[in-house]
Amino acid sequence: MEKALQKKIGIEKITLDLLITLGLREKNGKYTNAGALFADENDYRGIDLVKFGDNINVMLDRAQIEKVSVLKLYQDALQKYRQYYQNEVIDGAYRRKNEQIPEDAFREAIANAIVHRTWDVNAQIKVAMFDYRIEVTSPGGLPKGLSKEEYLAGQLSILRNPVIANIFFRLGLIEQFSTGIQRILAAYAGSKTQPQFSIFENSIKIVWPVVKMELQGVSEDANEVYSILQSAPLSSSRISQETSFSKNKVLNLLEELIQKGYVVKIGNGRGTKYRRSK
Repeated sequence: MEKALQKKIGIEKITLDLLITLGLREKNGKYTNAGALFADENDYRGIDLVKFGDNINVMLDRAQIEKVSVLKLYQDALQKYRQYYQNEVIDGAYRRKNEQIPEDAFREAIANAIVHRTWDVNAQIKVAMFDYRIEVTSPGGLPKGLSKEEYLAGQLSILRNPVIANIFFRLGLIEQFSTGIQRILAAYAGSKTQPQFSIFENSIKIVWPVVKMELQGVSEDANEVYSILQSAPLSSSRISQETSFSKNKVLNLLEELIQKGYVVKIGNGRGTKYRRSK
């Protein structure tokens, strides 16, 4: 945290007075609860992150990130997101980043889960990663006095953990304290799929689906094929498997997308693949 604060706000050295001012230490030098959460080693449960295969019985990867700084929780979760939902596409002489799920939305999800969760509950933040969605479940319901409607409207002015929120804000990991939900929704502007929010008494669950942009001037089925091509170039056979369309129908839809300039053909013969042109 010291290096991060030095870089962001120009602090040369972390002193006891500064830690007291930030609410991380008491005058007697002991860590506050918030201070312990930022310590490199602590006793708090963190994040249980699982990448699933075709169903919840198939675990491809699991990372239980515990008893470390909340900054490490944030950074490690972001690294896993990038591993599974981002890739680089070579477009002529350039490389461009392709995101299946907007990074801005995932950043807000993890930051909100850390900043607003109930830390005195012996439970982990659950992050379930699937091919077409991410689910984040955070321990603790809404803060007392905040309604579901106010929360979804981005009126999160009641901070459960104000010290953590302040540090995350100073480090640039969150924007203003009440804009997280609005930023998540903004990341899905124009997408046919939208985040889903489930609010319970003792937990909050948010689902981020793969973005599906609706193209103009093509059929609904062609839009579905275009969505499948989000992550990487695919063969017509693979697209047929993903969509349940016949191979002949897939080839006709691909031709429709090619004619409109949305898709390009790579190679010839049995090795032919298709990718987005933009």
